[in-house]
Parts: sequence; C-alpha cells; structure tokens
Amino acid sequence: MITKSKTQLKQGMLENVMRQFNHAADIIGLNSNIRKILSITNNELLIHFPVKMDNGDVEVFTGYRVQHNNALGPYKGGLRYHPTVDIDAAKALAMWMTWKTSLAGLPYGGAKGGIQIDPSKYSNAELERITRRFTYALGDNIGPEHDIPAPDVNTNSQTMAWIVDTYMSTKSPAERSKNQHVVTGKPLGSGGSEGRDRATGYGVFLNIKLWAEKKKVNLKSKRFIVQGFGNVGYWTAYFLENEGAKLVGVQDAYGTIANSDGIEVSKLYQYMQGNKGSIVGYALAQVVDKDSFFELDCDICIPAALGNQITADNAAKIKAFLIAEGANGPTDVEGEEILLKNGVGIIPDILCNSGGVIGSYFEWLQNRNGELWQLEEVMAKLEKKMKEVFEKVYETAENRDGDMRTAAYIIAIERIEKAYVQRGIFP
Repeated sequence: MITKSKTQLKQGMLENVMRQFNHAADIIGLNSNIRKILSITNNELLIHFPVKMDNGDVEVFTGYRVQHNNALGPYKGGLRYHPTVDIDAAKALAMWMTWKTSLAGLPYGGAKGGIQIDPSKYSNAELERITRRFTYALGDNIGPEHDIPAPDVNTNSQTMAWIVDTYMSTKSPAERSKNQHVVTGKPLGSGGSEGRDRATGYGVFLNIKLWAEKKKVNLKSKRFIVQGFGNVGYWTAYFLENEGAKLVGVQDAYGTIANSDGIEVSKLYQYMQGNKGSIVGYALAQVVDKDSFFELDCDICIPAALGNQITADNAAKIKAFLIAEGANGPTDVEGEEILLKNGVGIIPDILCNSGGVIGSYFEWLQNRNGELWQLEEVMAKLEKKMKEVFEKVYETAENRDGDMRTAAYIIAIERIEKAYVQRGIFP
C-alpha cells in the first residue's frame, strides 16, 4: 500500500505513476542507476502544425509523442485525441506502457502521445487532414521497428489507416510494403488483425473472470457499472453479460444512466450508433447525476474512460467489491489507499487492460511475417497469454502479501532491470 501525507495536494497522473514506480522499486531494492534511467523519458516530442479547415481558415494544433523506454524493444503506445493531452499526461501514459508491455512479456518498450483537440468539433474530412499532417510532422520518429502507435481515446481503426497511408507515402515504392506495421489497430482491409477490436475489452473481462475464480465468486447475476462505453467499455460489458452478469450503470462524456433491473448491452450499443455515439436520452434507463456514478449499487466497477477518476473524494463511497481498470490510471494513489483499506479488490490497469497491446503485438507479428490468423486463433492466443500473466501477478501478490498493482510493477520492473544488468550501460 502506498501511503501519502494528508498535507500533500491532489496529484496528477504523472505524480501517480511515479509514486507507484518508486513504491515497487523500493520493495525490490532496484539498482539506483537503473532507477535513474526509468524515472525519466528517453524522448519527448512537442509538435505545432498547421491544418486548413473546411471553411478555408488555418488552425495550428499541438501534438505530442513521448518515448519513455525501449530497453526491451521498439516503443509501443497509443495516440489519443483529447483536450487533456499535454506533455505530463503523455509522459505518465508512456511510463504505464513501459510497465504494461514488460509485464506482458512483449518485446516492446513504452510510448504515448496524441493531439490536444476535441474531435467532436471537427468534421471527418478535417480530422483526416489533421491526422495526416501530424503523421507527416512525426516523420521518422515513428516506424515499424522503432515506435509503433495504436488507437486510444477518440482514435480508431480509421485514424490508423490514415496514419499508415501517410507514413507509407513518404517511403520509396520498394520500401512501402515493409512499413505496414508502423501502426496497429488498423482496419482488416488495411492490414488489421481479426479480434483486435475486442482484445482490450475481452482482456478486462477475462481478468475479472480469473479473479472471480480465485475468490470463488460466481459472476452470474453480479451487477456491474462501466465508465466509458467506447470500444473497451462495450466489449467488456458484452462478455460480462454473456457470462450472466448484469449491467446496471453507464457513464460517458455526455451523461450518466442507471437501471437496477439491468441495461441490455446490445440495445444500448445500437441506440448509441444512431445517437452520435452518446448514451444520453436512452429511454430504458434513468438519468443519474454524474458525480453519483461511483456510488451506484453494484458488485463490479469498471472505469474505462480517463485517468484520475477514482480519488479520495469518491473512493469511500464505492459499493463494488472489485475495481477492474479498463482505463489507464483511473485510480489515484489516495483513492487506492482507501479502497484497499475497505477490502476492495483492484485489478490494475497494466494487467487489466493489457489485452489491447497483446492484440496489437499479434497484428504486428502478422504484418511482419506476412501471415493472416483467424479470429479463433487470435482469441485463443490472447486468452493463453493473459492467463499466464494474471497467474504470475496473483501469485506474486499472494507470496508478498501485497496488492496486485505492486505485484504487477515488481514483475515489470525486474524484467527491465535484468535487461540492463545483462547488457550494461553504453559506453
């Protein structure tokens, strides 16, 4: 458990990830020189670039790409389009990616980035031009063996298709076919992988199921709430509902709804498709005050939106017995301390939502090797990998009499430490 003085101010995501890292580093006695390396990023890119809008005006946008560490392989991490994107957020998210890929045993490091933008204010044609211009500005700072972006908040397979097309157009004709795996999360027709759309959500569900089996909890009829009903939230809810669990509350960027009798996942999803992707106005649920979302009566809470959602302000009001972190950094240090004191289980982000980057790795491998895997093969490989990682984290937590987040960090950091010890520091 990470303690914190009451006199300290509420921390942001970067402070949270550093506190989590230092806590685990202290426990394992991490080599002081390696701690210095892992405490900072390798590269931080800040890019201002102009784009012509539909009305002929030019807007200047700010984009970021932070490359935290590549000791284990190429940088890997998503691109998000959101007003909260800044250098500190990108640094925090890049660090989480380093721990996540290491924990999963993948040959990747960690990176993250995006554009400080509210995409709802721009047309599809404008978003395409913004994406292509950003890709061009990034240049060779990304690459299939160097830094491999993927979808994140407010980006999707279409965004990745624009990126790969723009990036490949900057290469010679002979080199273009060798660069298809510069991004993952692409549409199937553009080199994407079967199952990539549901990989993160399925991973969240699978971690919940594995945790429940360890605790001898039957998921049938268990009530769950989901914050964020995009790709991750929807697929998590879909698989949980198939297991017999009941969705009773949903929150997105526009509103909050609840129904103690249950909300049918497919009906809500279909409604959103015709409602500009929003849950607002859904007639088969009641409107709930947004600040009361985490107080809803439920068994499982799945924050699958943005960071720092569960804090000291609301953690004590949570009724769920399990938090499954579909988002990156949704629980801050103070919030986690309260939850653990109250006996609430937490499946940490770097484990819980790692199905996405594992699925991305499978796509990258297929592109690299000229292979096409069937959906059943992808999902079987994903399940096998995630079960192995979950077992390792759970066993470490049990053996050390600690929480699962600290256990996950220990495993991730020790793998990177081993690489540095074996290879040494140049020169």
